[in-house]
Amino acid sequence: MANHREPLKERDLATLDKTRVERPALYEVLLHNDDYTTQEFVVYVLMKFFHQDPTSARQIMIHVHTKGIGVAGVYPFDVAETKVGQVVRFAREHEMPLRCSLRRQEC
Repeated sequence: MANHREPLKERDLATLDKTRVERPALYEVLLHNDDYTTQEFVVYVLMKFFHQDPTSARQIMIHVHTKGIGVAGVYPFDVAETKVGQVVRFAREHEMPLRCSLRRQEC
């Protein structure tokens, strides 16, 4: 038996126009200050994992250093979670205690 589809009618198209697709929630990847991780290492992490240019990376690092915490980047959950894991793993491989976490971005 062949699958016969009826053509879409104007009322069907009007319904499709009203359907909204919600954007996924975004998450901030946070770096936390500590007394051991070097500033140079934090700048390198920001450039390597968050694709920050040297000037932006240094500004973020100074913010983390002076305020205790700072946003490295904003991503959908899966990407943010992956970045946190990559940064923590990389820091431990280099014997740095750098902490990295994520939080849902407020709208």
